[in-house]
Amino acid sequence: MTPLVAVTGAEGFIGSHLVEGLVHAGFRVRAMVLYNSFGSLGWLERLRPDVMEQVEVTFGDVRDPLSVRECLRGCEVAYHLAALIAIPYSYQAPHSYVQTNVVGTLNVLEAVRDLEIPRMVHTSTSEVYGTARYVPIPETHPLQAQSPYSASKIAADKLVESYHLSFGLPVVTLRPFNTYGPRQSARAVIPTVISQIAARHPVIRVGALKPTRDFNFVADTVASFIAVGTAPAGAVVGRTLNTGTGSEISVQALVQAIADVMERHVEIEQDPQRLRPDASEVMRLVGDSSALRAVTGWQPRHTLHEGLAITSRWFLDPGNLAHYRPDLYAV
Repeated sequence: MTPLVAVTGAEGFIGSHLVEGLVHAGFRVRAMVLYNSFGSLGWLERLRPDVMEQVEVTFGDVRDPLSVRECLRGCEVAYHLAALIAIPYSYQAPHSYVQTNVVGTLNVLEAVRDLEIPRMVHTSTSEVYGTARYVPIPETHPLQAQSPYSASKIAADKLVESYHLSFGLPVVTLRPFNTYGPRQSARAVIPTVISQIAARHPVIRVGALKPTRDFNFVADTVASFIAVGTAPAGAVVGRTLNTGTGSEISVQALVQAIADVMERHVEIEQDPQRLRPDASEVMRLVGDSSALRAVTGWQPRHTLHEGLAITSRWFLDPGNLAHYRPDLYAV
């Protein structure tokens, strides 16, 4: 029988790509979508019918332990991606981040424990490292909570660690650096720049220009999820593993790289409302993923230029661009 796996946060950017990748890898997927009165499946609605034939959608909320339990029942792997991720909004609604990112993760851990799920893959973020004290950043780098979002993810990571050490839970924490690609929300820098260029804005409005990031194309991030979900338990269970390219680029250079790929001349304007508080801005992130590569053989397959080209082509499709509002700043 085709193995069944679960994905929380399946309707989102990375979640929808992971669902697609798991089906292509031969899995059936139970996809948890945040309940809404519109019956919207989010980005899952854009997947091909032959993919969705292998997907069982369940509406729920990771903040509700019963819906989490029903989603995970009978599954061999629980991929936990559901989270609030927008850093600016975490300044406005920190309680929501604790409820979703911390309590939600606790509910997944409890369900995995009670149902004896063979493996849980928990999604962390490079934001837990804060501004790099040294690079490339290994998994042993100190954790620094420079935003309420980062604090909530550190708390979730530590809960996962505690359940492995306390109860022997078969968990692995995957810590991707900045993922980008088709279907990403406009709150992230690459989609906001591409969508503004695609809408032919003469001036591109962005936040801080000096911070550097390590950008992973979404297909490579998905490959890392599947790699840790299918690797021998002894190689990955109980570990935290970075997904990164090992290369960094400043936001200013990134905007120019996007403009070059899209063959447009642009002017850049720093928008004050897009700036984080000074001490909250993470100035440098570049990851060391040698541990992940060693235990799974994972390698990034896309250069930044290739990934930007694929992403920009997707946004240039009017049907896709229609999902975005380039005139507005998405918090």
